[in-house]
Amino acid sequence: MFTDTPLLANPWTWFVVGYLLGAIPFGLIVTRLAGMGDIRRMGSGNIGTTNVLRTGGKSLAALTLLLDAGKGALAVWLGHTFAYGGDILGGMGAFIGHLFPVWLLFRGGKGVATMLGIALAIHPPAGLVFAAVWLLVAGVTRYSSLAGLMAVTLTPLAPALAGRWDAALLFAGMAVLVIAKHDENIAKLRAGTESKIGGRGGAPDPNG
Repeated sequence: MFTDTPLLANPWTWFVVGYLLGAIPFGLIVTRLAGMGDIRRMGSGNIGTTNVLRTGGKSLAALTLLLDAGKGALAVWLGHTFAYGGDILGGMGAFIGHLFPVWLLFRGGKGVATMLGIALAIHPPAGLVFAAVWLLVAGVTRYSSLAGLMAVTLTPLAPALAGRWDAALLFAGMAVLVIAKHDENIAKLRAGTESKIGGRGGAPDPNG
């Protein structure tokens, strides 16, 4: 049995695997395959879904969202399958890999889409809270960045209320990193200069 293999049964193995999965820059890959060139030289320069949406269109953005969320979910599933605690460490690794990919000199995305995939895989109600909050805030305000910030902030409450403190602490830590990555967006929101979904001009508000 594979689960009897010491290396696979070690949850930290899945942190490393998760990091390698998370470090795959799907936004960059998708846009290059579409013939757009280097997404890092377009719009905000971010490799996340929102910048892809603003520079490459809805279909490429949807694919980027699916792949970024999917790699987080896959890391959780693999860790859960082979090691006790591997789901938490796998998700953690994928998230850190997305934010700080070694291939891109540790300049990655902002983690919103990847956190969504991780949340859905570890504690599905948390993923549903995440999606619902994002859709509600984005629909009302048209600010993608604000929607992402509100979603990551409220998501830890779902596992906490269910007694899943391991997941709650993981999501809280992720939220802190996502908020830190959005420092420029927060400044623009306060100044009233943040770009809205579907808007033109100004600096995009990347999430991913």
